[in-house]
Amino acid sequence: MTIHWKLNKGHQNEHFRPAPTAAKIRWKLVGQGLLSFLIVLASQARAGNWLTFGHDPQRTGWARGNDALSVKNVGTLELKWKSKLDNQPLSLTALTAPLVASGVTTPEGVKTLVYVAGSSDHVFALDADTGKLVWSVTFHSPVLPKNPGMWLCPNNLNATPTIDRRAGIIYVLAADGRLFGLGLGTGRIKFGPIQFVPPYSKDWSLNLIHGVIYTSVSQNCSETQSGIYAMDVRHPMRPVIHDLLVAKKGGAGIWGRGGVTAGEGNRIYAATGDGPNDPAAGEYGSSVIAVKIPALKVEDYYSPNDYALLTRYDLDIGASSPVWFAHGKYHLLAAGGKGGTLYLLNADRLGSGDHQTPLETLRLSNDQRAYEENGIWGGFATWRDPQGETWLYVPVWGAISKNAPQFPQTHGPDPDGCLMAFKVGYDAHSQPRLVPEWVSRDFNRPEPPVVANGVVFGLSTGENPQQTAGAAVVSKPGHFGNRILTNQERMENTRHAILYALDARTGKVLYSSGDTITSWVHFSGLAVANGRIYAVDHDSQVYCFDLKK
Repeated sequence: MTIHWKLNKGHQNEHFRPAPTAAKIRWKLVGQGLLSFLIVLASQARAGNWLTFGHDPQRTGWARGNDALSVKNVGTLELKWKSKLDNQPLSLTALTAPLVASGVTTPEGVKTLVYVAGSSDHVFALDADTGKLVWSVTFHSPVLPKNPGMWLCPNNLNATPTIDRRAGIIYVLAADGRLFGLGLGTGRIKFGPIQFVPPYSKDWSLNLIHGVIYTSVSQNCSETQSGIYAMDVRHPMRPVIHDLLVAKKGGAGIWGRGGVTAGEGNRIYAATGDGPNDPAAGEYGSSVIAVKIPALKVEDYYSPNDYALLTRYDLDIGASSPVWFAHGKYHLLAAGGKGGTLYLLNADRLGSGDHQTPLETLRLSNDQRAYEENGIWGGFATWRDPQGETWLYVPVWGAISKNAPQFPQTHGPDPDGCLMAFKVGYDAHSQPRLVPEWVSRDFNRPEPPVVANGVVFGLSTGENPQQTAGAAVVSKPGHFGNRILTNQERMENTRHAILYALDARTGKVLYSSGDTITSWVHFSGLAVANGRIYAVDHDSQVYCFDLKK
């Protein structure tokens, strides 16, 4: 593999600016004053970083400590900069979801940098203040894919990278399946490359948990079996690689945007797509699984009682990555997929004793059981408000189900999709339940939302979600009866993306980017750091929105 590396000028060893030490801080802080000071430092550190898809390993989408944005001032957002990158879009995809790291030492000084990976095997680092390119890396592999790429199996870099801030490394999974660790300030190789997954498999966002990098695989691209793959990067010369295959003969893809989700202690979670369901034989199609790490052993699972129907109609639960969050004494998991059903699960005991009893299920969309254009896609967001209330935000594609719960606040018709907001409450037996709060305005189609200080940010992607020509409902098991659309056909009838800021408590629109974003986007995400919001589009452009000064 050949790597092309570009830096705007010079080179030096990169590291993060060290935090002030007690010897350097001459203030006399005692008691509560010292505690308050430490809390402020921690809050500032969180606010300046967005290190992985969905902000954190639990995929909450919550920018904790980011208080520069508020319901009162977010209406003054404006485009601060836009940068077009030298990346060729491939098979609908262009740039991964942005990541942000602050206090990075570069040859030009200490900066906050924005990172995106490109579908054509690139990685870019941009100055967060100006959008100027600081460095870029291009991977060139001598290994060629067996088949030409298309949107189901694109043969490109697909997984959002992840950042180890302490080590000063961004981990990137190249198209040929090798894992690279690049210096945050320069892009120089600090780890690998090491073969992680088979070349040209379809991989999803990386997650760094206790020194181990995780990714998930779907679609059986390049004959790669679906499952979870892990690499221990704490020992660069001897990395340990594990895998957990969830279906022996294909299917059960884990293709939620965030890949795997971290829980408490030594557990991760994933939702699987259509496939065989025989837990005794190690097959977990149409299920949510809890996996012991780092050994990658399934400890628990939840299979809906209609899992056979979900598989028959291609209604993958695996279309979204679950989100893990705490409420009171409970650890909770929210999951959902193309079937349009939202599942609330006890993360410590998925599906109760029979593996089929959730805390709650809510039908939100897709009454027609279509395998495209409807349901819950990508991922979720959660938020704990100052009053201690826990909120859950769900991106819904297509029209709302006639069996959906009644929401006290709505904001007009939603034929293309919307965001739905719930608060976590308790039923008569003191078990957690979801209380409907609001439905947003129409989104075509929504990306996973993110939250900062009482504001929910959502992206209406403008993409064409149609996948096949003909009826979008399976006529008989295993048979679609339709022609799969080409890349070019799926790029037609698109609209430009729109960034919205909504009141997290009411769903009221506080800001709209209008026609500022000039193209659509497929399967990416948002990032919030230092009071700024970052987005990308299909034309390989990165956008930074900031408060008007």
